[in-house]
Amino acid sequence: MIKPDAVKAGKVDEMQTLIKEAGFKIIKQKKMQLSEEKAKAFYAEHKERPFFGGLVNFMTSGETVLMILQKDNAIKDWRAFMGPTNSIKARSEAPQSLRAKFGTDGSKNACHGSDSPKSAHREIRLMFGLVEYLQVLIAPLRLLWF
Repeated sequence: MIKPDAVKAGKVDEMQTLIKEAGFKIIKQKKMQLSEEKAKAFYAEHKERPFFGGLVNFMTSGETVLMILQKDNAIKDWRAFMGPTNSIKARSEAPQSLRAKFGTDGSKNACHGSDSPKSAHREIRLMFGLVEYLQVLIAPLRLLWF
């Protein structure tokens, strides 16, 4: 996901170029503004944390670009490519990371990535819907069967 701070700054094309150059394939994408309900559902695991309200406000403040990426070791590689969650920390620890280059501050960090296959499945279903989720899940299997 490319978050509202990077979308507002006009960085989507530049980020997607870097994403592709890093070996990721964007197999599905869409641009949308998250509703409060969808943002709360997406970040539900953080609902008891003090930053939850601010996170929901930020994520509903503008459009996001949702992407389903494909690559061997995609989750691990994507998380490394994004860099540390805090963009300020990313600038010193991982200066070539997306968050170092495009993040705004300690919490507005330009992008999101699933932390596990289970999270990826949940997030894809929530953001893209069941039909597109099943298409993404089944499409690679068709290559094996036909």
